[in-house]
Amino acid sequence: MKTTLEITAEPSPQDLAFLSGSLTAFNDGDVGASGRQPLAVFARDEHGGIVAGISGYTAWGWLYVQWLWVDEKLRGRRMAADMLDAAEEEAIVRGCHGAWIDTFNPIAEKVYRRQGYKPFGKLPDFPVGRSRIFLQKKL
Repeated sequence: MKTTLEITAEPSPQDLAFLSGSLTAFNDGDVGASGRQPLAVFARDEHGGIVAGISGYTAWGWLYVQWLWVDEKLRGRRMAADMLDAAEEEAIVRGCHGAWIDTFNPIAEKVYRRQGYKPFGKLPDFPVGRSRIFLQKKL
């Protein structure tokens, strides 16, 4: 079979869906269905606007927090901790036994450590001058 490589910064939604479906099918056959479900936690102001939030998913018994953001006016008020608590509680309801998160922000790393997360990996110079830290927690 002759193949060509295509490099693109704008993959089509159909191509990404094909890739995702193909990898999911492979993984399901290899280790079993992931049971992947999105999980989000939002904090809203009195007008319904988002002032903080978490986005991630649960799969294979783990919670992955992909994004965590808190508006600058709310930082230092345990908003991240409260949202992590809520996400972890939902993950436990879903049958999860662990959670993981990553960051290259030293302040965020301190917040996650206070929440009981422990480092398990480090990627130096991601971005240059910082390290991306991977942390996990038993639920």
